[in-house]
Amino acid sequence: MAFYVAQFLTGLASAASLFLVASGLSIIFGVTRIVNFAHGAFYMLGAYVAYTLTERFAGAFGFWGGIVAAAIVVAVIGAVVEIVLLRRIYHAPELFQLLATFGLTLMVEDLVVLIWGPNDLLGRRAPGFKGAVDFFGQSVPSYDLFLIVFGPVVLGVLWLLFQRTRWGVLVRAATQDRDMVAALGVNQKWLFTSVFAVGVFLAALGGALQIPRDAVNHAMDLRVIVDVFVVVVIGGLGSILGAFVAAVLVSELNAFGILIFPKISIILVFLVMAVVLIVRPWGLFGKREAPARRTPGITVDPWRPLTANERLAACAMLLCAAALPLVGGNYAVSVGSEIAIFVIFAISLHVLMAVGGLASFGHAAYFGLGAYGVAFLAKMAGLPMIACLLLGPLLGCLGAAVFGFFAVQLSGVYFAMLTLAFAQIVWSVAFQWVEVTGGDNGILGVWPERWAASPSHFYWLTLGVAALAAGGLRMLVFSPFGFALRAMRDSPLRSEAIGINGKRMQWTAFVISGTVAGVAGALFAYLKGSVFPDSLGIPLSVDALVMVLLGGVETVSGGIVGAIVYKALNIWLVSQTDLSKLVLGAFIVLIVVAFPKGIVGMLEMIRHRHGDGTPKATSLIASRIETAE
Repeated sequence: MAFYVAQFLTGLASAASLFLVASGLSIIFGVTRIVNFAHGAFYMLGAYVAYTLTERFAGAFGFWGGIVAAAIVVAVIGAVVEIVLLRRIYHAPELFQLLATFGLTLMVEDLVVLIWGPNDLLGRRAPGFKGAVDFFGQSVPSYDLFLIVFGPVVLGVLWLLFQRTRWGVLVRAATQDRDMVAALGVNQKWLFTSVFAVGVFLAALGGALQIPRDAVNHAMDLRVIVDVFVVVVIGGLGSILGAFVAAVLVSELNAFGILIFPKISIILVFLVMAVVLIVRPWGLFGKREAPARRTPGITVDPWRPLTANERLAACAMLLCAAALPLVGGNYAVSVGSEIAIFVIFAISLHVLMAVGGLASFGHAAYFGLGAYGVAFLAKMAGLPMIACLLLGPLLGCLGAAVFGFFAVQLSGVYFAMLTLAFAQIVWSVAFQWVEVTGGDNGILGVWPERWAASPSHFYWLTLGVAALAAGGLRMLVFSPFGFALRAMRDSPLRSEAIGINGKRMQWTAFVISGTVAGVAGALFAYLKGSVFPDSLGIPLSVDALVMVLLGGVETVSGGIVGAIVYKALNIWLVSQTDLSKLVLGAFIVLIVVAFPKGIVGMLEMIRHRHGDGTPKATSLIASRIETAE
């Protein structure tokens, strides 16, 4: 019993830091509606800056002053980021703001390595809390007891701040209806800046308080951001009390899961999040999301068939791509095969987002399931390559059918987070079910047959499948099913009023998208000759989102262009510099600021500007629709 009490107290101590970071993210999203992917980067910066300051200044005042100063310094950096970058893109599509914060994350990861080096840093013990307290024979660090008390104190301070100050009233009002707050004469710009700075301060403080407990390293941003997203979604976006309760719940699940459920300890919190979202779609303390401020898909009008000249141009580009093995070496051809595979992966998500209006944060699950499906059939059943390529993606189809059934019951960021939860569950199963999947050792020896073994033949195979996938999905966009799906995306109430079964349409689109992603995963398994749990991981899902958003989510061909640009640039930068993430992140941020509708969206705007003036008509239609709604 004493051991379980000590474990419970350890969980509470972890909950304090997690609550600080999660409350900051919840505040930022509640007001600005930005899913701040860079929140983990600010947490990491807080830890690094606190390490530097506490090492430089001696004594208790130097340590605790360094902790607070580090949080303030990072909060100032966050305010500058909001003014210089985010303020410029508040009118861009909300998911495009996610792309900007992802670019910031990439930049910060390389910057901390450049400044502090790649090695882990061990911080000082906290003055006054270096000992331990005995609980029935179990030693509990006194610093953990400090954190256990500090968490509720911060909760009380935040409650007073939001309930008893004018600023807090404005923040709560903006969380409910920020357009009305602006109509009442409140300066939204500075309100958003102050909210962002407070949220970043809390994240940095959480990171700074971790230095006596954990080593500071350049991977801690992605490690914490997943748990933070889970906490915020379980508690309810915009709810500080919800973030506190969920942080305690998640931390205790992590503390006891390894003891009670060792086989499913990794997926336990994601199972809980999935159950909470299915039972209560807006979290334990959250509220139903307000309707979208804009009707997507009408600010740019990409939904038109290709003209005869455009078809000829597309065929010419396909022929040029097919000629790559004639002019390039084996390395260039292998890179071309990988790009073609990721084009398939990107367009599978792009159709779901652009036509269905559903942004999946866990699309790598179906990519990885397709890869594992091929590996199982090839290694265990001994089926030929053609049969594996035809049947392997069905595992991705099955996963999409099961997970999509629950996911489409939700919308917005809750839909996205439920897809993330399902993806993490699949990744955890692949990582822990060593007897079947090989765990982190993977499944090796998944090689193409002789007819597709040469780099050029495999490249032509992947290019042909990519062309078929792009053509098939484009036909889907302009089919009656595609029009009905877009109607559901643009106006759910009108669609249901005329007899369209919106949830069934969205579920069907989800299954189609997952199946196409499974095709990409199947080809990827043969390209690499192996399958690992990384094929199901969050970084791959984020890559897919970046490709779609970089190309332009409101365009038909954005996924293709985004995948080619992002993947080619990523591969080239890795071979050219050790700071590839810094350069790639800066490029992404530049694209966000210069072309807030993506590369293809920018080209569409230029074409319309020099064409028939369609944007004016589209803007008028958009205005009338918004007024009617």
